[in-house]
Amino acid sequence: MNSNQIRKTFLDFFAARGHRVVRSSPLVPANDPTLLFANAGMNQFKDVFLGREKRDYSRACSSQKCVRAGGKHNDLEQVGRTTRHHTFFEMLGNFSFGDYFKKDAIAWAWELITQGYGIPVEKLYVTTFKGSPIELLPPDDEAYDCWLSTGVSADRIFQLGMDENFWQMGETGPCGPCSEIHYDMGPAASDLGHPDCKFPCDCGRYVELWNLVFMQYEQRKDIKNGVTLNMSSLLPKRSIDTGAGLERLAAVLQDKISNFDTDLFRPLIDEAAELANVEYGVNHETDVSLRIIADHSRAATFLISDGVLPSNEGRGYVLRLIMRRALYHGQTLGLNEPFLYKMSGHVVDMMKGAYPELIQSTPHAAKAIKIEEEGFARTTSVGLAMLEHQDVALRTTPGTRVIPIQRWKKLYAQFGGNLEWALLPASLLMNLRQAPEPIPIIPAHAAGIVTGSSLFLLHDTYGLRPDFVRDVVRNYGLDVDMQGYEAEMQRQRERARASWKGAEKKIASPIYQQLAGFYSTPHPEGGVLILGRQSVFVGYEETDLANCSIVGIIQNEQKRAKLSKGEEGELVLDRTPFYAEAGGQVGDTGRLFSDSGEEVAQVKDTQRPVTGLIVHKVKALLPLEVGMKVTAQVDAERRDAIRRNHTATHLLHAALRSTLGTHVKQAGSLVAPDRLRFDFTHYAPLEEQDRLDIEDLANRHILANEEMHTNVMDVDSAVNSGAMALFGEKYGDKVRVVSVADGSFSKELCGGTHVRRTGDIGLFKIISESSVAAGTRRIEAVTGTGVIEDLRKASGTLARLGETLRAKPGELLAAAEKLAESEKKLRKELEAAQLKRAVASAGNLLDRTRDVNGVKVLAARVEALDRAAMRQMVDNLRSRMGSGVIVLGSAADSNVALVAAVTKDLTARLDAGKIVKAAAAIVEGSGGGRKDLAEAGGKNPARLDESLEAVPGIIQGML
Repeated sequence: MNSNQIRKTFLDFFAARGHRVVRSSPLVPANDPTLLFANAGMNQFKDVFLGREKRDYSRACSSQKCVRAGGKHNDLEQVGRTTRHHTFFEMLGNFSFGDYFKKDAIAWAWELITQGYGIPVEKLYVTTFKGSPIELLPPDDEAYDCWLSTGVSADRIFQLGMDENFWQMGETGPCGPCSEIHYDMGPAASDLGHPDCKFPCDCGRYVELWNLVFMQYEQRKDIKNGVTLNMSSLLPKRSIDTGAGLERLAAVLQDKISNFDTDLFRPLIDEAAELANVEYGVNHETDVSLRIIADHSRAATFLISDGVLPSNEGRGYVLRLIMRRALYHGQTLGLNEPFLYKMSGHVVDMMKGAYPELIQSTPHAAKAIKIEEEGFARTTSVGLAMLEHQDVALRTTPGTRVIPIQRWKKLYAQFGGNLEWALLPASLLMNLRQAPEPIPIIPAHAAGIVTGSSLFLLHDTYGLRPDFVRDVVRNYGLDVDMQGYEAEMQRQRERARASWKGAEKKIASPIYQQLAGFYSTPHPEGGVLILGRQSVFVGYEETDLANCSIVGIIQNEQKRAKLSKGEEGELVLDRTPFYAEAGGQVGDTGRLFSDSGEEVAQVKDTQRPVTGLIVHKVKALLPLEVGMKVTAQVDAERRDAIRRNHTATHLLHAALRSTLGTHVKQAGSLVAPDRLRFDFTHYAPLEEQDRLDIEDLANRHILANEEMHTNVMDVDSAVNSGAMALFGEKYGDKVRVVSVADGSFSKELCGGTHVRRTGDIGLFKIISESSVAAGTRRIEAVTGTGVIEDLRKASGTLARLGETLRAKPGELLAAAEKLAESEKKLRKELEAAQLKRAVASAGNLLDRTRDVNGVKVLAARVEALDRAAMRQMVDNLRSRMGSGVIVLGSAADSNVALVAAVTKDLTARLDAGKIVKAAAAIVEGSGGGRKDLAEAGGKNPARLDESLEAVPGIIQGML
């Protein structure tokens, strides 16, 4: 079977047994701060298992795209060096939510593995949970007996402990024993070369194919005598969560020892080999690099398709690490031009059948990857300049910073490997940075190394991996401190893990679940339909609803029979017109009235703590009690403002895609009564004309007063009809599709409230456009009365400006231009005065010239000069010096300016561009230019003096 057939066979098998085939969720988990990326098939059902959400089916199956490359599940450094580690992979799974349990799960797994896939029984082993006396958990005899009843012989069933066969969602929550199916790959697969080992040897010969998790306990914490105990009790509804790796199944069914030899990877490996003009299977290190490129190109393509872009934080940072690892290995193969974006196109061609959404994002992914590749090349060159200023330490005392690498190189070039280093006292070693030169500093038995902290800086900030640095510094007798580097890396992993630990996703309070009143009823098409008794939302049609019953009162997560006057709490109504916050749209506010017309409560917010339950956060103006009838009245003016902004958000999204390209995707939103905020994927700030075009296009549809249409359909039909599913949102199986007119301009999945016709919006105006993160932009806009208020503010500003400039409205532009011309004239006069002062002081600067190997070098700091004045000053100094190198630096307003000049007679030996680039790296900047004149900027004025002090050493290295 090829991989597409394996995937289809799995889904078809369980669909025939009453399972709903559910689409893979995005790699970015929706509304789950505890996860970096989706890393298992159960992620999208997590709230179902936790009791926070109910679906209208109790059986499901899926092929979930997953990434494990950060946080708790971090296989990144193993990828490419083993046969089965990957960053991106697919997890096949079947799930039961309080429906079938062990007997059916085990029987179906065995049937599919042995009959559906035809894997020989004699190659298979299974494991069950042997129990744990410490946690007071019994052995899983039920699973053991189920395996026997399927025909598995007792000598192929192994009972293992907590580490291997017990699964926990977190420190608390659903948990239970698990049972695994393993395959014997044969002696050739043993990483340790075992010729005849027996299961369950972990040498690599026996591979886990499928894990069946039996959620039957709820794990709690109890503190007793200072000891934390895990107290596990039976769940009222037992569930099934299974996971089978597609890549491992493909290796078994295609008779391959390595996943990388399957049809999921081998075409990508061959493509990379062709690009690099190398052959796969000849050289081990070459093979590792090709496997890494193949794997990481899959991860990068899928992550970018799901809205992640390379950046310096969060998910974008992990994506950048993945891509730079691939790019580094491309460099080792001689791929110095952008190549990874080409690999991305090949990934799309291979995977578009299973994931058609990749097709739409192909240009977007390729462009994002190519931009990162070009940035990596630039960063690497800066990193090499920074390497010169890192410290060498003694291997015997790696924590001691001794001397910068550029000075080490000078000594190494002068004395070479034949120098007998003198052993100096520690007190002198600590002061070598200030010691006169040259000084022999290192004893022969204590080799120099690049410190671990320097290695980490070069890797983390500039993309220079330790093995790359080792190759560079080996040329002048140095090694690298890998132990110190690994310690820094471990600290980084801990920081990453801490930053992505997030708030523990708790099980919904039993009070909310009780009030939701979930119950089951037969589904007309077979199976079970799970519904909620309470909180029927009728707010799409109504904003004023009489005869609503208070069916629940909550205060401090406790059920109450009543609320007294002046108290605050949460009310649950049997029917409500109040919209609960969701999808970026804020919750409704309003009032509740008694049958007699008295106002009894203010509704301050509306939320949905669990599926099927809407709670109204209220302040009681009169006593409230369960059973009381009220009239619910939404603040209609506020709701109308929200509806205008929500529909405008859809028009804005469509206008962005029409104007900028279909790579634009929503990356977050806020729909409030006073404004809308829309985050979207794009590479660059919008041009003024783009903003105008986007506004005009949205307003054109508003002025056309087009009708809004809403249809309810299943999610697959909705997506196949062309409706956009928004990034980061979670959808049920029945969704609302909101379209403008015939849907040709805008058609999205959305549960929010909208205007009836686009003309109801009134007018749309962009207020601001800015950057949120690398590759993500943000637009804030207003509609309706918000536009009027904005125009009034602008008009008031113009009026005040006219008063300040003493000009009429029609004369403002001319008055402003006159003021700008006056300011320009004054600036020129100031620059002339600065230049005059600089020329006068130039002669004094020449007294600070140093001799470096026969070349005159002047590196000096000058105050309060812009670059133009610095260039003129450099020209003046160069003509006076006759022959030599001049580097001037100035700092102002948190910025650094550097100008370097080399006289014509020295440009064959020295390059001003390289000199200024190396100096700029120290002040966290970059630059370049001609061999005789170059400029640079920087962001760290505090290190300007250090940068200038380094110039003689930079020139020494070049000479």
